[in-house]
Amino acid sequence: MRPQRRDFLAASGALLIDCAFTARAQAVPAPLIGFVRTSSIESIGNLVAAFRQGLKEEGFVEGQNVAIEFRSADDHYERLPAIVAELIRKPVAVLVANTEAAKVAKAATQSIPIIFAVGADPVRDNLVASFNRPGGNVTGVSFVNSKLGAKKLEFIRYFLSSDATVGVLENPDSRISREEREDAAEAARALGQRITVLRVRTENDFDAAFATLGRERAGALLVTGDALFLSRRRALIALAARYSIPTIYSESLIVEAGGLVSYGASITDAYRQVGVYTGRILKGEKPASLPVLQPTTFDLVINAKTAKALGVAIPQSLLLIANQVIQ
Repeated sequence: MRPQRRDFLAASGALLIDCAFTARAQAVPAPLIGFVRTSSIESIGNLVAAFRQGLKEEGFVEGQNVAIEFRSADDHYERLPAIVAELIRKPVAVLVANTEAAKVAKAATQSIPIIFAVGADPVRDNLVASFNRPGGNVTGVSFVNSKLGAKKLEFIRYFLSSDATVGVLENPDSRISREEREDAAEAARALGQRITVLRVRTENDFDAAFATLGRERAGALLVTGDALFLSRRRALIALAARYSIPTIYSESLIVEAGGLVSYGASITDAYRQVGVYTGRILKGEKPASLPVLQPTTFDLVINAKTAKALGVAIPQSLLLIANQVIQ
């Protein structure tokens, strides 16, 4: 056999072997992530983008080497068990969830890793054994919104006349929301501040809640931290404008969209960190070895344009301590 022919056959054989290995590699499906929330996903594109950014930092890009399936209970918590069960059957490699979804996921599986983004204490909620040593198949990020009620009440009182009532908007189905309302109520008792609690479960309840605020001539509103209020933020902003009521929120995303003031940790950064943890899990690390992350800073953000539209002055003392003023 001529040398040229032998070389050609050897090269052809190597090419066929390489193509076979490539075909087998391509046949291996990308790991699947299940992303579950109690409320709308369509309205939290910035959080999804932050999550994808965290994944990318660990070398995972959706559509290339990882797939993501998004699921929402659309504010109906009773749908969560079926949603989680469906994702487990697929099966997913990792479940990403907010508070109530994470509780359902933990009850459903002890083997699939669960990475949470929660606003409450995950130890008290029995999601993890401790912050430093989570144990089991669950870990994530806690941005502790449930402990901010007293501080948010302090800030919104800057916009309040001395004898006016403060409304507190609560989702009674959410433990985070209930705990923040309790924190605010305890602070109100100590201050002698009158509050009225308004309980809503879906966006359909918002109009009635604001109508109650109007009848009671409330001077300000404290919106507790909850997925419902973040996802339905535009409806809340519109109602606060219609009733000309100064309102404080937990997430700066709401103030960026036109809310008056917010106080809390960066939920955007929390979802980026969740993406990083998800990537590390996909690389082989175990949730039990990844400590629960907590924020180190809390930001006070004020929208000066909204204040002008509401006809309220921003006290200089508040401007001095604000981390950001949106003009």
